[in-house]
Amino acid sequence: MAIVKIEIKDFNFFYGKKQVIHNLNLKIEANKITSVFGPANSGTTTLLRILNRLCDLDHNIRHDGDVLLDGKSIFDPKNSLTELRRRVGMVFEVPTPLPMSIFDNVSYGLSFLHNKNKKAIFETVEQALRQAALWEEVSDRLDAPAMSLSGGQQQRMCVARVLALKPEVVLIDRACSGLDPISTAKIEESMMKLKKQFTIVISPHNTQQAIRVSDRAAFLLMGELVEEGTGNDIFFNPKDQRTNDYVTGRFG
Repeated sequence: MAIVKIEIKDFNFFYGKKQVIHNLNLKIEANKITSVFGPANSGTTTLLRILNRLCDLDHNIRHDGDVLLDGKSIFDPKNSLTELRRRVGMVFEVPTPLPMSIFDNVSYGLSFLHNKNKKAIFETVEQALRQAALWEEVSDRLDAPAMSLSGGQQQRMCVARVLALKPEVVLIDRACSGLDPISTAKIEESMMKLKKQFTIVISPHNTQQAIRVSDRAAFLLMGELVEEGTGNDIFFNPKDQRTNDYVTGRFG
C-alpha cells in the first residue's frame, strides 16, 4: 500500500477576495513524482507555495481546510516554519544563484545548522551536486562565481542547494521552462533518480514533461481539481473530457 506523504483536505485559498484554490482534496504519495498541472491561472504554482507556506509572505491571504505532512498539520502554530521549509524544499522557475561561489551557494543553508564541520559540509555539498547531476561539471571550480554557470547549470545548482538540506519533499515549479533540451533532460533524469529518496511534486513547464516524469498527476482548472490518478491514466486514458481536451492540446 502506498504511503501518503502529504494530504490536502477540503482546502480553499484566497488572495484578498479572489479565491485561487477551490475545495481541493488530494493525496501525494511518498517517493513518487506527482505532477500538478493545468493552464495559466489554475493555481498550480500557488499550490506548491502553499505546501511549504511560502504564501505566508503575502499578508493578504487566507485559507480554510488543512494540509497534512506525515499526518500533522503544516499550519500548527507549535511547528517551526523554518523546519517545515527545510523538510519541504522548493526550486523556482527562475534560477536564483546568490552572489557568491558555487560551493557557498550549495552550502548556504548549512550555515544555519549546528555541528557542521568543514569536512562534513564538503561531503554534503559533493553529495548534493552529484544528486543534481552537476558534480562532474563543476568539481574543479567550486570557488568560481555561481553566475559564471550556464542557465541549466544554475538551475541544477539551485536543486543541489535544496538537496543539501536533506529535505523529505522537493517542490519543483516549472524549473525547466527556460532551459535547452539537454539541460531539461538532465534535470528530468535527476528527478527520476531522486524519487527513491524524496517525494517530488512538480508543476511541469508543459504536458510533454509531465508525461515523461509523472508517476501520478493531478489536473487543475481554475483552481479546481478536475481529476487525478496515475500518469498513464491521466495522460492516456482520462475520465473527464476537459482533461482529455487539455492533454491533447485542444486548449491551454
